[in-house]
Amino acid sequence: MTTTVNWARGAVLRQVKADLAWFPGRFAMSWRVGALCALMAMIAMLYGIPESAISCYLILFVMKPDAVESMVMAIAVSILISIVVGVLLLILPYALASAPLRMAVLVISSFAFLWLGSASKLGPVGSIIALVIAFVMSLLGNVPNGELATRAVLYAWLMAVSPMMLLVVFNLFLGRAPWKLLRASLSARLAIAAGALRQPDPTSLEKIKALLLEGQNEHQQRALLIRIFHLRPAAEAAWLESAVKSSYRLLLAISALSASTSASTRLELADWCSAAALAISEGRAVETPTFAQPHDAGEMKDAVLALAQPDNTVDTNAPKASFFVEDAFTSPVHQYFALKTTAASIICYLVYTALDWQDIHTAMITCYVAALGTTGETVHKLALRIVGCLIGALIGVLSIIFIIPWMTDIGQLMALIFGALLLAAWVSSGNERIAYAGIQIGLAFLLTVLNGFGPSTDLAVALDRVLGILLGNLVVYLIFTQLWPAAIVDSVRHRIRNALTSLLNLAALPAGARPAAIRAATRVEEEIAGAREALKLLPFEPPSLRPAHDEYIRLKDILNEIETVCPPLFLPVKKSPGDVERLRRLCAKDNAANTADVTRCFTATASPVDLRIQQSIKRLEELLK
Repeated sequence: MTTTVNWARGAVLRQVKADLAWFPGRFAMSWRVGALCALMAMIAMLYGIPESAISCYLILFVMKPDAVESMVMAIAVSILISIVVGVLLLILPYALASAPLRMAVLVISSFAFLWLGSASKLGPVGSIIALVIAFVMSLLGNVPNGELATRAVLYAWLMAVSPMMLLVVFNLFLGRAPWKLLRASLSARLAIAAGALRQPDPTSLEKIKALLLEGQNEHQQRALLIRIFHLRPAAEAAWLESAVKSSYRLLLAISALSASTSASTRLELADWCSAAALAISEGRAVETPTFAQPHDAGEMKDAVLALAQPDNTVDTNAPKASFFVEDAFTSPVHQYFALKTTAASIICYLVYTALDWQDIHTAMITCYVAALGTTGETVHKLALRIVGCLIGALIGVLSIIFIIPWMTDIGQLMALIFGALLLAAWVSSGNERIAYAGIQIGLAFLLTVLNGFGPSTDLAVALDRVLGILLGNLVVYLIFTQLWPAAIVDSVRHRIRNALTSLLNLAALPAGARPAAIRAATRVEEEIAGAREALKLLPFEPPSLRPAHDEYIRLKDILNEIETVCPPLFLPVKKSPGDVERLRRLCAKDNAANTADVTRCFTATASPVDLRIQQSIKRLEELLK
C-alpha cells in the first residue's frame, strides 16, 4: 500500500538552516552576482535595453563559481543565440504575416531545444534558447510592421547577449581562478583524509563518504579547462589533473582500509596528508613521501605516491565522449519532458493573449525555468519557486513603497539591486535543495522593480508579474502531474541498475587497472548520490506515484549496500570468480537462480576484505529478489 513519507517539520527547518549556512566561497560567489546584476541594470538603463530583469536573471542562471567555466558558458550562449536570432531574421517577413507560422516556429523550436537540453550536454542552455525564441515569437503578435519587428528581434538578441558579454569581461578581471578553486578542493580532501586516518570513527568516515558521493565531474572539468586554455604551466596542469584522480583514489582506499590498518601506518599517512594539504593550499609542490614504517595498506601508500608524482596513465577502456546522453534516442522521457514544457508555455501564452493581459507574460517565462525531469523534481522546484517568488515579490513591493520614491540617481538603484541580489545569490549558490528558491527570489524582485527603462513605481504592474509567475507554476504543476507523470522511483531504479553494472565492471577489472577502477567507482558513487537525492524528493510527489513504504526502505537498503561494497571492490586485489559471477547475475536480474551454489564461496580463510564483499553481495541478492 502506498504510504506517505514522513516529513518532520523540525528536520526540514534544520535542513534549511544547514543549507543556508556559510561555506568557503559562498560570499565570494554572492557579491559577484550582485555586482554583475547591478552593472547590468545600469547598462540597461543607460542604453535603453528592454526587459533588463530577464538580462539580470540570465546572469544569475549562468554565473558559476569558476570564472573560466562562466566565461565559456556565456560565450556558448551568445553564439547559439546569435545563430538562432539570425535564422529568425530570415523567416521574420513570413512569421510577421502569419500567426499560425509564428505558433509553429514557437512549438517546433521549443520542443527541439528542450529535447536537446534534456538529451544532450547542452543542458540548461537549451531552455534558455527556447525561452528567447518563445519570447521573440510572442512579441511579434503585437508589432504592426516589419521595421519594428526587426528592432524587436534585435532588442531580444541584445537583451540576451549583453549580460553574457558583461559576464565575460567581469570574470576576466574579477572572477575566481579555477586553479585556486581546484587547489582548495584538493586541500580540503586531504585535510579530511588526514582526520579520518588519525581517528577512523563513524563521524570522520561519514565525511569521507560525503566527498566520495560528490563525484569527480566538477573537479575534472576544472582540471580540463586549466589544461585546454593553458591557464597554468604544463607541469602544474598535468599534476592537477592527476591529483584529482589520485585524491579520489585515496578517499576510496581510506573508506575500505582505514579501520583495519595499524595505528602507526595511519598516523604516518595522516601526517603526510596534512603537510600535503597545507602545501597545496599555499600553491607549493607536494613533496614525495618517505615512509619509515612497513605498510599494511598498499593502496593508500600508492595513492599518496601518485599524488606527489603525477600519473596520467591513459584509460584506454574509457568510453568516448558523446554530445548526447546514453538513452537520448531510446528513452521517451526526453520527448515527454520537451512536450510537456512546450504545452505548458503555449497554454500560458494563449491565456494572457486571450485575456489581453500582457503584464502576466512572466507565466510563459516561468514554464521554461520551472520544469524538470520527474514529477517530484518539478513539484519540488515549483515549491521553491513559489516560496522564492513570494519572498522576492515582498522585497520588491517594499522597495517600491519605501525606497524607490526617494531615489535620485542610478547609483542608488544599483545599490538596491546589489543588496537584493546578494541575498538571492547567497541562497542560489547553496545546495540544489534550495538553489531554485534563490533564483526565484532574484527573478521576482527584478521583475517587480525593473519595468521598462527605469525603476518601477507601479504596484499594479509588479503584482501582475507576480501573478504571472504563480500562473506559470500552476500550469506546469498540472501538466507534469497529469500528463505522462515520471515517477521518482523509476529514476532511482534506473540509477541502481547503472550502479550495479559499474560494480560488475569494477569487480571484473584486473588489479593493475587503476584509471579504469577510479572511473567505475566514481560512476557508482555518483549514481548512489543521485538516487538518494531523488528519494529525498518523494514527499513532493503525488501519493499515487510514491512507492510503498516497504519498497522505499528496500531501495534505501540497496543503495547502502552498494555504497558499502564499492570501496572494497576498488582495492587492487584479485576478486573471487564467484563474486564476479554473482554480480553478473544481479545485473542480469537472474540472482534467484542457483544462488545456493554461489553462496558456497564463503570460506573461513577468506580475507576481511573478501568477507565484506561476499556479505554485501549476499545482502544485495536478498534485497533484489
